[in-house]
Amino acid sequence: MSTKKEKTTSRKFNLSLQVFFRRYPSTLYIFRWLLITLFIGTLIGSASAFFLQTLDWATNFRENHLWLIALLPIGGFLIGLLYYYLGKDIEAGNNLLIDTIHDPKQIIPFRMAPFVYIGTIATHFFGGSAGREGTALQMAGAIAYQFSKPFRLNSGERAILIIAAIAAGFGSVFGTPLAGAIFGLEVFLIGRIRYNAIFPAFSAAIIADLVTKLWQTHHTHYHINIIPDVSFLNIIYAIIAGIFFGLCASAFSKAIHFAGRIFKSKISYPPLRPFVGGIIVASAVWAIGTTKYIGLGIPTIVASFDQQLPAYDFALKMIFTIVTLSAGFKGGEVTPLFFIGATLGNALSYFIPLPPGLLAGMGFVAVFAGATNTPIACMIMAIELFGSECGVYVAIACVVAYLLSGNNSIYGKQMIGEPKHSRFISYQGKRLNDL
Repeated sequence: MSTKKEKTTSRKFNLSLQVFFRRYPSTLYIFRWLLITLFIGTLIGSASAFFLQTLDWATNFRENHLWLIALLPIGGFLIGLLYYYLGKDIEAGNNLLIDTIHDPKQIIPFRMAPFVYIGTIATHFFGGSAGREGTALQMAGAIAYQFSKPFRLNSGERAILIIAAIAAGFGSVFGTPLAGAIFGLEVFLIGRIRYNAIFPAFSAAIIADLVTKLWQTHHTHYHINIIPDVSFLNIIYAIIAGIFFGLCASAFSKAIHFAGRIFKSKISYPPLRPFVGGIIVASAVWAIGTTKYIGLGIPTIVASFDQQLPAYDFALKMIFTIVTLSAGFKGGEVTPLFFIGATLGNALSYFIPLPPGLLAGMGFVAVFAGATNTPIACMIMAIELFGSECGVYVAIACVVAYLLSGNNSIYGKQMIGEPKHSRFISYQGKRLNDL
């Protein structure tokens, strides 16, 4: 008797569930992606924590043993050998992740994670000028992709998985989960956002950021001391600054691709490219007598918010970074772009009557926005890092920089979903490196 009653109860429960899921079909989607992002977010957050802590160690060790910079060419040659003989299929780096979103049939080998980690730590250990976002994104993408089969994801879901991984990697490495989520949704398709990935992106970014913090990994804090009231005159000043930031972003994107082509055309054996690049960078450090323009450059970024810096800082950082990355060293462009933008903003304060700290904060995100075509993510990032009071100024700077940077980007595989201007309507659906 009790067995019949239990079966009846079970049938009623199952029927109720079916009715519930028919009425609220998104519930299964939410639970499924919450489980997936909880899993990959935990792994990516832990990987970011390990990466950031070991990167701090490598940076501190180098600054206490400056003779290591003389070995930069050797380090570059070893990185070149690693990728030439074992990593040709992952050399595209972030562009491979973007390509995988557009074409989910692409495969991301797991070795991308350890290879880019080793290459980045070596780059910073010996004194190259590079960032960390590229490493975080590639580690995240490689880790997440390995679970596409266990989770039985179809091609469309694999694209969502990579978007979520990019969001998690970016959000956890900079401590900006909201910006990380928007960046993952915004970076691969210029002018459009893929809303079917919005929940996985935010879930993965928030979880990964929490896990990174649980590992007691600290992020740099920035502060804008003075933010003036919004006025018509100050808006004009912000637009003028945004023009400079956009032109700088465009110049950086063009220069790094041009320098990469020069290295490839002049040096046929790939491992020799970072060897020669290492000689150039190490010699330049010796010639100018400072390590200010190598590594991440965090102390200079922080200083740009509080004190007047030499007006040429941004230009020298551009040169060091372009040579380092175009030669084949590993890392990322974003933290150097933060340096370039913040110090350019600081330099603009010589003739634009806005507070140097505010201009530094505007440049910090606006040059990045122009170089990656991700203005919304950069606005959110500024609010997460500096507070909402600067919102109007950074929004103006990011939008103007985005428009002024044209069809240029550090990521050549970005696709134009919505042109920036009707004049470029024929470019819709094309990748930037095909223009």
